[in-house]
Amino acid sequence: MIIRIWEAQVAPRMMSDFCAVIQSEMLPELNGLDGYLGGELLRSLPDSAHRVLVVTRWRDEPALRAYAGPMWAMRPVWSENELTYLEHPPEVRHYTVVSTN
Repeated sequence: MIIRIWEAQVAPRMMSDFCAVIQSEMLPELNGLDGYLGGELLRSLPDSAHRVLVVTRWRDEPALRAYAGPMWAMRPVWSENELTYLEHPPEVRHYTVVSTN
């Protein structure tokens, strides 16, 4: 399994609207994809850095590559509409599960 963490800094006044877009548009689109195992939207606590994390779980590299393309390991996926909410382009990182509790 591969854990993909998409991270972005959101304009402070846009945080609620941006989270609503991610919940209503982006996450539901992933549900039908082969190899998508689920995900979460995380929002930073108030008065902090105004960051959002989208944590998704993927069966394997081929599934993630089918979603994110050949540059999946370096290039985040986003829409032009999402960029209007962000202060900086998003970043993406990948992890594997070592241990669970």
